[in-house]
Amino acid sequence: MLDVVRLRVLVAIARKGSLTAAAKELHYSQPSVSHHLSRLEAETGARLVQRVGRGIRLTEAGRLLAERSAEIIGRLDATAEELAAHVGLRSGRARLAAFPSALGTFIPKAAGLLARAHPGLRLQLTETEPPEALRLLRAGRVDVAVIFRYDDTAPEDNGLHLVHLLDDPSYLVANGPAGEPADHAESSWIAGCDRCRSHLLDICEKAGFEPRISFTSDDIVAVQALVAAGLGLTMLPGLALRAHRNPDVEVAEVPGSTRHVYAAVYGEPPHPPATEALVKALRESL
Repeated sequence: MLDVVRLRVLVAIARKGSLTAAAKELHYSQPSVSHHLSRLEAETGARLVQRVGRGIRLTEAGRLLAERSAEIIGRLDATAEELAAHVGLRSGRARLAAFPSALGTFIPKAAGLLARAHPGLRLQLTETEPPEALRLLRAGRVDVAVIFRYDDTAPEDNGLHLVHLLDDPSYLVANGPAGEPADHAESSWIAGCDRCRSHLLDICEKAGFEPRISFTSDDIVAVQALVAAGLGLTMLPGLALRAHRNPDVEVAEVPGSTRHVYAAVYGEPPHPPATEALVKALRESL
């Protein structure tokens, strides 16, 4: 069985890039770090690091083990926090990662509901797009990830429990009559985050053209300002337009372009009490 202390050492080496920096972060001596690394290589039967000039770098096996170890250690640390809160050793906490337009619309209401129902529960918020939110969730650094996916989005990894929150239609945004995507085959377009950009390309492909993307930004204020200035048009979900609507743009719903918003939790129910309370507040906020 792999030793968790040695896995922590490998993760620190991967993060810091040297034995000296890893030792400083862990408050170990450098010989101790070297010893743990040697023992881990003996346990796994794999060479985990290699010398490069005066430094070191992880081998392919080392990078793989470090990535998995980071997830394992994150889950262990999260479990320790959950257990401590459950038995009353410290105040509870709930950690949430969510994309910007969710944070700008229904999540503040959910935070208020949670605070009133559970005054001792601390809520920590992180703004990030779905792929990174799910990475944080798998690593145990957040308890709930509010994400979105389209019908054409690749399936999420196994091990996640998705609670459906809402369906969010998309809108064509222009500085004149919006019409349909096919009406703008020769226009310039503005794309958003990677997942939104992929969906935009798919919608335009179905309309029979490849969009000429002139600008890319996931800032909904900046995107609408670009549209209002006549520099292109874009597609935005309803939540984004609820969070901010430029008065100088016109919108039209795009049929067949709906994103599905979920609260993602690691593992199957029952979940820790703080996690369940957070998911309940999210559902009640809609």
